Amino acid sequence: MVSVHLGYAAGDFHTLLDGEPYLPEETWHNDRARCRAAGIPDEVVYRPKWRMALEQYRRAVGNGIRFAWLTFDEGYGGKPPFLRELDACGQNYVAEIPVSFVGWTVPPEVLYRELPRDKRMGRPRRFPRLKVRHTPACAGRDILKHSPVVRRVPWVAYHVKDGAKGPLVWEAKGVPFWIKDERGLPVGPYHLLICRNVLDPTEVKFFLSNAPADTPMTVLLLVAFARWRIERMFEDSKGELGLDHFEVRRYGSLCRHLLLTCVSHLFLAEFCQRQKKRRRTDGASGVDGDADVGGSLASWRPVLAETGGIDRGAIGVNAGAERKITAQPPQANSAAITAPRLEIDQLDPMPMAQEVALSY
Repeated sequence: MVSVHLGYAAGDFHTLLDGEPYLPEETWHNDRARCRAAGIPDEVVYRPKWRMALEQYRRAVGNGIRFAWLTFDEGYGGKPPFLRELDACGQNYVAEIPVSFVGWTVPPEVLYRELPRDKRMGRPRRFPRLKVRHTPACAGRDILKHSPVVRRVPWVAYHVKDGAKGPLVWEAKGVPFWIKDERGLPVGPYHLLICRNVLDPTEVKFFLSNAPADTPMTVLLLVAFARWRIERMFEDSKGELGLDHFEVRRYGSLCRHLLLTCVSHLFLAEFCQRQKKRRRTDGASGVDGDADVGGSLASWRPVLAETGGIDRGAIGVNAGAERKITAQPPQANSAAITAPRLEIDQLDPMPMAQEVALSY
């Protein structure tokens, strides 16, 4: 079974909010007889995963949940329509993108009106358009190798977190980046983050963000490398809540199983958070022996208390969340940003609704 999920994380709290089975186009959508035998309604058709994720996001926003950030893997980040929809919603994101994602580190010139010429020569051209002689958009892998803009930016090492096999240290650099809109014209600037593993320089990741230009690199990296939480949610759901122990053959039963798993995960996550808060109130250390665990949730309350749960029909309702742009120190001339091996995990705790991860 392949499914698309929406997860929520803030501080040490994380839970699954939504989940839906994915209907492959070739093996299921085009075989309606097989779909009917499995109880799949005729109105349930193939949808790209990015469109399913967008509907889940809008459903959550329509129920009153707000996200300061979205982050997702290259399966979603490589889909420009998905990114444009999030831009239209005013949603900040840090998206991993494939090495084949194209754009410009220097925007090409755009013509908005015709230059003086003989009107009898050929058909009228459409405007705006790129100048005939312009720098072509380049893929991320080529930008890393050949762009003089990228070469001028030094690598800076960041201690991302302590993993099971030791500290995870990545070198990163960031440059302004312009991507193509639906007409092929440059739009931006965005943040292009290029990260490589210090222990394995051949492992390189590319991230794209629409955050304000003065957003510090540490904040972008904190969000970019927060996707491990979605894997933890899946691990807990499969190992403790039976997410992968479904024994049903009908579409409706499968949907109910996914949603019950999400509800169970939320219930247990809230229960654990209450226990941690109670121990801190009583003066005892947290579950992991750290009295500051969950400090960003000092005014914590159940995540869905105000909305009463997720309304499956709330797609598009109040979905136009405004992007919150807060004043932040610029990256330039900031010693804290360029300090080697900066401890990302030691940043000030992020307030509720700071992160969310999409995966499948």
